[in-house]
Amino acid sequence: MEALRSKFLGSLLGTAVGDALGASLEGWHMVDYNEVQALAEKRSLLIYTDDTHMAIGVAESLIENKGFNGEHMANTFIGNYDLEPYRGYGPGPPRIFRMIKGGEAWDKAAEKLYGGGSYGNGSAMRIAPIGVFYYDNPDGLREVAYESSRITHAHELGKQGAALQAYAVALATASDPFSPFKSADFLRGLGNFIQHEVYKEKLKSIERLIGEEDKARVVLELGNGIEAFNSVPTAIYCFVSHPRSFEEAVVYAISLGGDTDTIAAMTGAISGAYLGIESIPERWKEKLENRLYIEGLAERLWRIKRQG
Repeated sequence: MEALRSKFLGSLLGTAVGDALGASLEGWHMVDYNEVQALAEKRSLLIYTDDTHMAIGVAESLIENKGFNGEHMANTFIGNYDLEPYRGYGPGPPRIFRMIKGGEAWDKAAEKLYGGGSYGNGSAMRIAPIGVFYYDNPDGLREVAYESSRITHAHELGKQGAALQAYAVALATASDPFSPFKSADFLRGLGNFIQHEVYKEKLKSIERLIGEEDKARVVLELGNGIEAFNSVPTAIYCFVSHPRSFEEAVVYAISLGGDTDTIAAMTGAISGAYLGIESIPERWKEKLENRLYIEGLAERLWRIKRQG
């Protein structure tokens, strides 16, 4: 059980560390690996964005309800946003929050945006607490991932992107980091889980790209944008191509440019779930804002899971 505790902590803290490290390079073109490292070392405080802020809300709601409650999670997001609106939220969530506060149902408001809902990566970036909490229940994980996504990202590609990221975290949580990592098995598990053809094709591309040295080709085939289908597969690739090192996986994710905070957050969530909290460099952990609170959430989530 101690190993599982480490994975819960690793995934939530991995989300925050990846997010905070990637935040200062968001929107950049590809950057050198050493440049990412140098920028990380220069920063005295690692400040996270809305990615981690919303993941905190997911964890808080799961803890409060000992499972998923959509209305409570939506209201948790709203309350947290009202307290810290400066975290870098995109235009969609605040509009949805206003609609819900105005009386719109928590699971209907997001459908009114973008002609049927957003397919951005906003529901995938925050999904780590669901991935670890439902790691041994794929059907429950799928349902909760979809429902939690509907709060802000109602498009099918948004919901399935969140579910794919959650299941990647779940598979990593269930895997033994002391056994040889088999990327083909990991990707096959994801392919058997996900239903949308867009994601199935991206997973096939990941398998072909493993070992690819040309980052431009990786970005061309997998993407580095804000759309779920152009970022969730990229995060999975960053993990499976660097399964033994949290640091290498996250720095590589940032070096690809684009939506660096979110892709690094999702990469960190998977890598942290696989390798545990001990894999996250101490020099990063000690600079992360609200580290103890995030660790406390992960601890409480693990205790609820352990108690059944």
